[in-house]
Amino acid sequence: MDQTPLRRRIGIDASAPPPPEPPSVNSTWEQLADQVPEDQPQVRVRSFVRELLETAIFILLIFFIVRGIVQNFKIEGTSMEPTMHTGEYILVNKLIYFHFDINAPLRLFPGQEAIPQKIIYPFHQPRRGDVVVFEYPRDVSKDYIKRVVGLPGDTLEIRDGKVFLNGIELIEPYLDSPTACMSSRVCGNGPFVVPEGTIFVMGDNRNNSSDSREWDSLPLDRVVGQAWLIYYPINQWGLVPHHEY
Repeated sequence: MDQTPLRRRIGIDASAPPPPEPPSVNSTWEQLADQVPEDQPQVRVRSFVRELLETAIFILLIFFIVRGIVQNFKIEGTSMEPTMHTGEYILVNKLIYFHFDINAPLRLFPGQEAIPQKIIYPFHQPRRGDVVVFEYPRDVSKDYIKRVVGLPGDTLEIRDGKVFLNGIELIEPYLDSPTACMSSRVCGNGPFVVPEGTIFVMGDNRNNSSDSREWDSLPLDRVVGQAWLIYYPINQWGLVPHHEY
């Protein structure tokens, strides 16, 4: 006969530890509430890092867009005096002379490699009287600034210290001295026709300027942009003066 007390047999022995109580609704809420503050700092850090990256990408995007439209340059030398002086800082409009070859996609097809270029300027190409910044043809790592005097197909002649464009003397109020004639094919050899795809540029300080009189016409694809604004020093602030012939 089983001598085990009845209480032990039915599992209610007073000496056994009581079963754990089920968690109440309030205790469960308290545990969840205690866990939330531990996750919040991580969420905040991730959110901050994401916002920081988005801001950095946005700033870089804006920088490259603006850099593709406007660029700053420093004037070095006296070749553009009295219009501009050494040490001045200018902004250059690179968008105004934006151009592309409309036939470039066609040359990708077999047998079409010989299709000639057809350059399109959505705005306009350099004009006579524009002050332009360009890559120096003899050293493209250097940037020069000069004034456009002749366009493709123009006939230029320099004689008696004066410039004649298509047979008509140019009125150049920005000059302080006559136009000296250097030993090149445009000087002392009669009229000179500006080749296609090039422009003829000269500095405003004609006695101290390395320009097309010395190294021939400038290829249009070397032009960086149009000098737009002098922004430093402050007392020289203003638009770069262009001229219409």
